[in-house]
Amino acid sequence: MNRNVLNHNLLYLFLISSLVVSQEKYIETISGIQYDLHMEFIPQGDFMMGSPKFEQGHFGDEGPQHKVTVDGFWMSRYEITWDLYNLFVSRELDANQKTKTNESEVQVNVDAVSGATTPYVEMSFGMGVDNYPAICMTQLAAVKFCEWLSAMTGHFYRLPTEAVWEYACRAGTETAYSFGDDFSQLAEYAWFSENSQDKYQQVGTKKANPWGLFDMHGNVAEWTLDQYVPSVYSKREDGESNPLVEGGKVYPKVVRGGSWMDNPNRLRSAARRPSSKKWKKRDPQIPKSKWWHTDAPFVGFRIVRPLITPSEEDQKKYWKYELTD
Repeated sequence: MNRNVLNHNLLYLFLISSLVVSQEKYIETISGIQYDLHMEFIPQGDFMMGSPKFEQGHFGDEGPQHKVTVDGFWMSRYEITWDLYNLFVSRELDANQKTKTNESEVQVNVDAVSGATTPYVEMSFGMGVDNYPAICMTQLAAVKFCEWLSAMTGHFYRLPTEAVWEYACRAGTETAYSFGDDFSQLAEYAWFSENSQDKYQQVGTKKANPWGLFDMHGNVAEWTLDQYVPSVYSKREDGESNPLVEGGKVYPKVVRGGSWMDNPNRLRSAARRPSSKKWKKRDPQIPKSKWWHTDAPFVGFRIVRPLITPSEEDQKKYWKYELTD
């Protein structure tokens, strides 16, 4: 065989094997702590975003249904817990950030990342901290956590877009929930108003969806990157790739998944919820905190890492947050 052909074939096999290896779940670690952040790989694909009018619980902002294509990514298996989130708040491990190399996906230094202020009250409200989902943070705080984690690990992390979140939640299904349309089965997969005992629960204690993600329905609702626009689906072209509704205003942003406080309709794969400045109503600080929502014990988040790493300029766009009302 010609040597050039042989070298070409070997290079091709190497690239294919590297791609296959990269498309696997993995565990992210941070030096100095015993905490494993499990990341599940979600392959590229398309799906019908939104819900049909005949779906029980359908809201007008979930239509019309439209086809959306999403690139491959990893998503955290569980909602981000207090165990990890409090390290972002305290910043006591910043000195343990991984040394950046030319192969690092991000080059930002952890010292350049803004940190959340310590809340004036205990934000778990006594519901639990060890392996329980972090709550009450603003979208700003969730975005900056992603930037902090990226600086600490050298891997690029961000919040999911609304389309990415729904694609992952559905996990190839077209039904109201990732397990079907019969909400009588919901208690097997989710913590919600009927079984939560009026509080959130430890992550991963219910059944996972078909792609290995836990608590996509219920427990805590989850931040996305998108500005909430009720009519946006009617303006979107069918077959659009990786849509993101950008917007500079603090409110409203899109929250997904429903929570321990919600009824079954709020937990459907297509259900959308806008954030509100009322979530800070009882915050006595003047001005009110830009990091915490004192009246949103139902909101948390999970993170994604795209298979295709965005440019340094685009990374900053995902971590940018405009503080305007």
